[in-house]
Amino acid sequence: MSGSQNTDGRTTASVNALAGGIVDRLVAEADRFRVAVTHGSLGELLIDAGAKASGGVDVGLLLTEICMGGLGRVSLSPAPGASKWPFWLTVSSNDPVVACLASQYAGWSLQHEKFFALGSGPGRAQARVEKLFDELSYKDQAKRVTIVLESASPPPKEVVEKVAVKSGVDPKHVAFIYAPTQSLAGSVQVVGRVLEVALHKAHELHFPLDHIVDGVATAPLSPPHPDFIQAMGRTNDAIIYAGRAHLFVKGPASAAKELAEKLPSSNSKDYGRPFADIFKAYKGDFYQIDGSLFSPAEALVTAIETGETFRAGKINESLLDKSFGG
Repeated sequence: MSGSQNTDGRTTASVNALAGGIVDRLVAEADRFRVAVTHGSLGELLIDAGAKASGGVDVGLLLTEICMGGLGRVSLSPAPGASKWPFWLTVSSNDPVVACLASQYAGWSLQHEKFFALGSGPGRAQARVEKLFDELSYKDQAKRVTIVLESASPPPKEVVEKVAVKSGVDPKHVAFIYAPTQSLAGSVQVVGRVLEVALHKAHELHFPLDHIVDGVATAPLSPPHPDFIQAMGRTNDAIIYAGRAHLFVKGPASAAKELAEKLPSSNSKDYGRPFADIFKAYKGDFYQIDGSLFSPAEALVTAIETGETFRAGKINESLLDKSFGG
């Protein structure tokens, strides 16, 4: 059986087992979701969700739920008052720290020779190779694991072996799902990180993660672009200039108020230009960009023990239009 636990002894759902059910659905309905299912030289499951396969918005929604380890709900619906870009992703989780930080966050650097991709998804919670897991008590113990790659190609066998060894499973029990940012599925799953971005920012602000009990966030569906930098820019701008996140937290209202004030992307010195322009200005050095930019445009934080809600930031429609080409 698959199992999981927090290192403090509290048990919780297995993110790999939950995500595995969604992976099985993709395999069973590959034609419907326009994905290509194959197996690699070591027996690993490979699902092309947008590289050579067409993929699409629907598989992007499922890909986002897989990234969240089955602990999140993702939907697409019209947003009242959004005239030019009317369809928005809504992401929610009642276990946001595990769903977003232990699973969805793209924090596992996977590379061999010319191949490089950041690994996302529930397999991270089993391998626990990142420094972030020093602060996260959750550890998965499943018989199969899944990794999502923002990539136009499947991983080489050396990367497959690394993931299998670190996860403690045979390569044939590892699934890789990949789609480039330029694809429909790839763009959807990046915008689907709007809640995760808020959680990561809260972590960077040293807000106690165990005080975050629930979360919901929304951001507009960004139109894909064949150029990688433009595609990456649009997905980031969807969150930076139009993302909204609502966190429900325990603890004093003063802490909730401070979190709300510090969360929005407008606190960054790099705020105010399309992300593609910012990226080019730093000559493609991602790590030179002010980290506080990677946040939703607007934040709401409710202190559930007092009933008070605090908000800060706002949507910047003009910059969204400039980025999306509207």
